Amino acid sequence: MPDKKGTFMSKKDFIKEGLYAKEQYEGLLVSSDIQQGCYNIGVQIAEDQVLVVDQAKESNVRERIQTWIPQVQTIQRQHNVKNDSGNYAK
Repeated sequence: MPDKKGTFMSKKDFIKEGLYAKEQYEGLLVSSDIQQGCYNIGVQIAEDQVLVVDQAKESNVRERIQTWIPQVQTIQRQHNVKNDSGNYAK
């Protein structure tokens, strides 16, 4: 699976790669990637921009989400994010 970690992408592209997208925690987004057979985990940086921070298999996606929750606000502060992210699902 090609590593997408550290990649900035539009929220639309982050969501469209899979059948599932959810805001697990304020600013932490998870989207299935059916082409790669994994879940992309991202932090919303702007209204329409997501930083992909991790990828996980179905077997460890919950564990990876729990790892990233405490880091969301720090990452957003590093990118000067205002907390007005929208919650959405596909």
